[in-house]
Amino acid sequence: MAAPDDAGFAEFVSGSWRQLRQAAVALTGNSADAEDLLQTVLARTYARWPRVARDDAVAYVRRGLVNAYVDTWRRHRVMKVEAVEEVPEVASHDTPGRTDDRAELVDLLARLSPRERTMLVMRHYFDQSEQDVATAMGCSVGTVKSTCSRALQRLRIPVSTTEEL
Repeated sequence: MAAPDDAGFAEFVSGSWRQLRQAAVALTGNSADAEDLLQTVLARTYARWPRVARDDAVAYVRRGLVNAYVDTWRRHRVMKVEAVEEVPEVASHDTPGRTDDRAELVDLLARLSPRERTMLVMRHYFDQSEQDVATAMGCSVGTVKSTCSRALQRLRIPVSTTEEL
């Protein structure tokens, strides 16, 4: 087995951390679980890096995020977290002015079931086709369509038709 390319992996993580973390937050609904999920998937990715590096690494990690997240709510188990001796530095990857929008999005997605949230994130945040979502989730295209439709309906904010003067 080939040794992982540490420099290449570090460059990949540095360049895609913000995007992958945002995807993980959209899936999990909170920052702490998102970082745990992302770290778990990145550890698995590192072990397979020589093979992954030839493919689209971001897509590979996004797929890993979805699979790992689905495993947590399908099996009703707690994610495994390993303690470390030193706490790593925390870097801020937020863009000023967009934090409020992300917080609102996370709050809205928290209203949904894990299955609905996963399908919406895959379909609209990852911009995957209904067929791709169905394959990843192990269901039919019709289930993806109906689940996404119901989830989007639950997220809609009622608009008043009369204005108060």
